[in-house]
This record gives sequence, C-alpha cells and structure tokens, in this order.
Amino acid sequence: MIEQKKPVVFISGASSGIGNACATFLAKKGCLVYGTSRKPAKVQRKADEFFELIAMDLNDSASIQAAVRLVLEKEGRIDLLLCNAGMGIGGPAEECPLEDIRRQMDTNFLGAVQLIQAVLPAMRQAGSGRILVTSSIGGRIGLPFQAFYSASKFALEGFVEGLRMEIKGFGVQAALIEPGDFRSGFTEARKKTATLPGSPYEASAGIALAKAELDEKNGGYPIDIARLVLALTRKKKLAVRYTVGSLGQRIAAGIKPILPSRLAEYAIMAYYGLSGRNS
Repeated sequence: MIEQKKPVVFISGASSGIGNACATFLAKKGCLVYGTSRKPAKVQRKADEFFELIAMDLNDSASIQAAVRLVLEKEGRIDLLLCNAGMGIGGPAEECPLEDIRRQMDTNFLGAVQLIQAVLPAMRQAGSGRILVTSSIGGRIGLPFQAFYSASKFALEGFVEGLRMEIKGFGVQAALIEPGDFRSGFTEARKKTATLPGSPYEASAGIALAKAELDEKNGGYPIDIARLVLALTRKKKLAVRYTVGSLGQRIAAGIKPILPSRLAEYAIMAYYGLSGRNS
C-alpha cells in the first residue's frame, strides 16, 4: 500500500487570529503545516497547535526567501500557500502619516506579492499548487477612515484576478478569501492615527471607527474561515473569490457592484453614522 503524502501548507501570520485558527485546524485535519510569525520565540503556543511556527517578516525580502527555502528544503514542495498576514491603520486619509501608509501597503500588498513570487516557481515546476490570499470585504467596499486598508485589499483583488490567468496553464490556482468582521485580534492591533488639533474629521472618525470596532468584537469566529480554507483545498476548481461573514455583509459585497454608486455610498455612510456629517 502506497502511503499518501500529507499536504504541505504554508500560512503567513499564524501566531494569532485567523492565521492561527487555519493553521491549527488544517494540522488537525492531517496537513503538514508551517506557520509564520515575525517573532515566533515570543509567541505563547497552545497545546493543540500541531504546526511548526517559523520566523518571517513580510517587510523583509530576505526573510521571506529564507522561510520559503526552509520549507522547500525540508518537504520538497508547498501544496497550499495561505497569504494571511496583514495589518490595518485607521484615521482620516488627509491626516494619515506617509510612513504608516507605506507600511500598510508594504505589509498587506507587497508582502503578499513577494511571498507568492517566492513560492510560485516550486508550484509551477510541480505542475500543481493552490494560493489563497486573505483579502477583505473592505477589498470590495471602500471603508471610511480605513481608506488605506481598503486600498491595500483592493490592490490584492486586482493582483489575484490577473495572476490567476497567468498561472492557469501551469496547474496552479489562486483565489481570494474575503472575510467580513471576525473576532481575530485585528481590532486591538489596528494603528489609529490621532486626529490633528482642531481636525474637522475628529467626530466623524471617532464614530466610524467605533462602529467598525463594535462589529469586529461581535463578529464571527475564525474557525469559520478555517473550515472554508479546508473546503477549498478539496475543491477541483477555485472561483476568483469567496466571501465569508454575516449574511448582511455578504449581501452588501454582492449587490454593491449593481447599485447606483451614489446609493451605495449613502448606504455605507449611513451604516457608519456619517450621514449629514462633513467627513
């Protein structure tokens, strides 16, 4: 009897939240999982996390190459790449420091791009492989006072759409996962720009971000995303995107493209408490 090889899975941002839930769940389901963290030695591991945590910083090209090389040297292949690591900033677009904007784009977009570039050659040579990229419903709907977070996710959406067509002939598939609000620790990690003294955005920014944080704290559980990832590893052909979240959020993402733009904008502003405000 030929022993079936365990799928080799590489997950960025696996020290907590969605990435950790996916890594733990897939490992329990029989996958050989390597998760990454910027500082794995400082991460407190749980007894049921049956995966290896290795060092990788998405803002460091050499670190990305080293992490991918380590897994390929040990296992000879990567069957599934889940680009999950990311961060968020919140605050008025006009007042957000350029340094924060660059870090937002470098981590969420360019970091994912470099990781995919590092993994693709091995997948292409093997003639198989799957790349899942964690986007966001905020990559379909621009979020007020999270404009740069949305920008980074919009960039990922366009990138994956183009990438899919380039790699299709090599037996490699790519898809987007678009979570809505989940209890992932993202809320606490978000870096909020302090509004400038006398800022005309102070009240509106506070209201909109408070609404976003409330939704996140009352959101779904990351295990739902982990179950989706497992299902996608077994699906023969991947669609472009998979939205996961509350029914209302999934409906909003689905109908936004067909709504008149002014109506969609009004609905989003009303949802975040911005109707009638100068923002």
